[in-house]
Amino acid sequence: MSYGGGRRIAAVMAAAALCLGLASCGTTGASGGDSQARFVSGNGNVTLVPVDQRKPAPAATGELITGQPWSLAADKGKVVALNVWASWCAPCRAEAPTLQKLNEDLSGHGVVMTGLVTRDSKASAEAFIRRFGLTYPNVWDPTGSVQLLFSGDLPPAAIPSTLLVDRQGRVAGRIIGAVDRAELRKILTELAAEKS
Repeated sequence: MSYGGGRRIAAVMAAAALCLGLASCGTTGASGGDSQARFVSGNGNVTLVPVDQRKPAPAATGELITGQPWSLAADKGKVVALNVWASWCAPCRAEAPTLQKLNEDLSGHGVVMTGLVTRDSKASAEAFIRRFGLTYPNVWDPTGSVQLLFSGDLPPAAIPSTLLVDRQGRVAGRIIGAVDRAELRKILTELAAEKS
């Protein structure tokens, strides 16, 4: 088997594992229902990629929950924290104030917080955004298609998960589970301070 063929098989297997993991996160309905009882939560495990081993982030595009187009590439030159969440997810509710606070504190320092709404209804997601006063953009990704683009590197394997993209548009890390405010602030500040 060629090296390229092996990489393709590995990518397909990673995508399948991500789909299975996300499928176990909730019910078959978009509204979440009793999803909390069956969702997969991470433990806050942090994976950071050394600068010389980072790979370009996928060309992720989509639509914000407000209807405007979104592109990850539009934020190149800034550090992006891409947080996967759903309104029915208890750890997502717990970490929402932390993410909003970090957005307020770090947006002037070259850091962009972006939500990635998955396996949810639009009405529930909009209510979540209002409830927690989220002012950062939130990408509408109910089927997980944007998440699957990251399956070759550091797939977001739980809800919540946070993907980190550096100023050069490379995948720099991942947090599986709810974030710790002090730890995420430190990571984002260090990424923002990296030389080009």
